[in-house]
Amino acid sequence: MSATPDEPRALARLTFTELSRATSGIERVHRAISDRAFGAVGPIARVAQVMHDGISAGVYASVRGGMGLVGLGADEVLEHRPPPRGRELSTTAGGSAVLAVINGLIGDVLEREGSDLQEPMAARVDGRAVAPEPGALRDAFPDATPRLTVFVHGLMETEFAWRLGSDRQDGQTYASRLARDLGCTAVSVRYNTGRHISENGRSLADLLEAVVAAWPVAVDEIALVGHSMGGLVSRSACHQAAEDGLAWVRHVRHVVSLGSPHMGAPLEQFVHVASAALSVAPESRPFGSFLRRRSGGIRDLRRGSLVDDDWRDCEPDALRAAACREVPLLEGATHCFVAATVTRSARHPVGRVVGDWLVLAPSASGRSRTRRIPFKTEHGLHVGATHHLALLNHPEVYPRLREWLATRSPSGG
Repeated sequence: MSATPDEPRALARLTFTELSRATSGIERVHRAISDRAFGAVGPIARVAQVMHDGISAGVYASVRGGMGLVGLGADEVLEHRPPPRGRELSTTAGGSAVLAVINGLIGDVLEREGSDLQEPMAARVDGRAVAPEPGALRDAFPDATPRLTVFVHGLMETEFAWRLGSDRQDGQTYASRLARDLGCTAVSVRYNTGRHISENGRSLADLLEAVVAAWPVAVDEIALVGHSMGGLVSRSACHQAAEDGLAWVRHVRHVVSLGSPHMGAPLEQFVHVASAALSVAPESRPFGSFLRRRSGGIRDLRRGSLVDDDWRDCEPDALRAAACREVPLLEGATHCFVAATVTRSARHPVGRVVGDWLVLAPSASGRSRTRRIPFKTEHGLHVGATHHLALLNHPEVYPRLREWLATRSPSGG
């Protein structure tokens, strides 16, 4: 990646590449349907089929060629444009949201290609990355305290997501309230959610090791609060840090997951099966191929995978995958969870089926028919009549969050 990322230019390149790829996909569907139709007619249609195939191939090639020329022109214009004034895309709420979606979908590919659109793991303040160095941290956190609360967002989100719903809470967020009530300093991270959860867990562990070592004051306690995928990344980071003997993890007193799919997410489970089904017939195979392009991070949500062994040297599209490795909870820390359903009662038939629209309550609470994470009941909360994103700033969640983090002595998982 270049020293000075050119995000608009990289975004334009990706747009035209994806348009060209989509045209090729449409061509494959067209060709499969026409082959079946001409095949049903028999040899008598052979001449018409040759003409049809030749004309259609030329049309699609022309469309791709035209888009390629437009893409080259756009790239040339962006390369020689005046230096941008103001902030980069990734430092604004709107621009970062666009990049977050792209990273969530194909972030692992962007990382392999060294794209300027990838989002490396970093602490952020007002959208800008903060280097884990004493001077930078002192400037970014002038009121640093010994109690850190690390906020880890979910799939296709950024640290700006923690502001969602703050307008209904007098402009307050979990971070600002914890700073007021408990003297906690919030450290919000942003990361490429398209990478595998275990890879982001390792990056988070390394980042926190550097941050704690360079923090303006001696660190006493750390709490990790993760939304959705962020809860899994937090657990993975703690597990890998403990195995590697990193210093920061000894300060962790609380790990809180808000709507995290510890047992897996039904939408990814459905897409996994659908991609296999669509790949059977030639007419639908391009759609199956499109679904199979989903990132490693999304694939990990099928079972809540936290370690490299769950995906390394494995066939990602195999329908019958081996059971994922069970990762123990971090010793010496209190592990808390919040589950939500769109119905007031978690037992309501609709709530049992759709959960919070993305995660089912048994998965968020670490309980399923075949697996169980040893969360304690008193460290859990169910929020009814709400949805997945509302957990980022919910009036029923904050009192329990404050209560959990106020308990300063470790009580175990």
